[in-house]
Amino acid sequence: MSGAAAAAVDGNATLTSDYVWRGSSQSDGDPAVQAGVKLSASNGWYASAWGSGVSFRPDNGARSEFDLVAGWSGAVTPDWSVDVNLTRYVYPSATVDLDWTELNGTVTWRQRAWLQVGVSDNALAGGHGGTYAQLGARLPLGEQWRVEGAVGHYWLDSAQADDYLHGQLSAIWKVHGPWELRLTAHDTDGAAKRLFPGNAGSRVEFAVQTAF
Repeated sequence: MSGAAAAAVDGNATLTSDYVWRGSSQSDGDPAVQAGVKLSASNGWYASAWGSGVSFRPDNGARSEFDLVAGWSGAVTPDWSVDVNLTRYVYPSATVDLDWTELNGTVTWRQRAWLQVGVSDNALAGGHGGTYAQLGARLPLGEQWRVEGAVGHYWLDSAQADDYLHGQLSAIWKVHGPWELRLTAHDTDGAAKRLFPGNAGSRVEFAVQTAF
């Protein structure tokens, strides 16, 4: 974390056995390398960029994903904080148009529980609207361990696909300094399996992650 008093730069990096997003593998069950950087101003405004390797089925040429984010975050009371941002999902090498934009808002209570809502008129680049909501909780277990769980529901325009539900449960071990190991179990309902054949359902993800 560096920079002048008015701004800060933060980064993160992850090596994961499977890039799972909203219940579905984005790497076709294969490992992925991920990294991001965030520039934050003292007044709460920020911009970030995050990237990961991807692989979709059927193959559409996409090999990388970049999430470009601009938003504002900050505390509104001693217990409650808010994050509102616009996220652009970009897939540079795809042979079809997979890029799309989502407006996101997250309300967090004491860094222990959160509610996220995302809205797009082109959800998943499918040409139809969609609304995603996730309710999550974080439970510290001493200084080195914590448990995190979340349940998400995606309401998709019926012309594109059925709504679907997913859940995840993670155990995170703070190994040393900023380094952590994360083990996550994912599961989805049958609608997700029909929408993402072979990439939804039950799966386990293992990751090494760090922040700097």
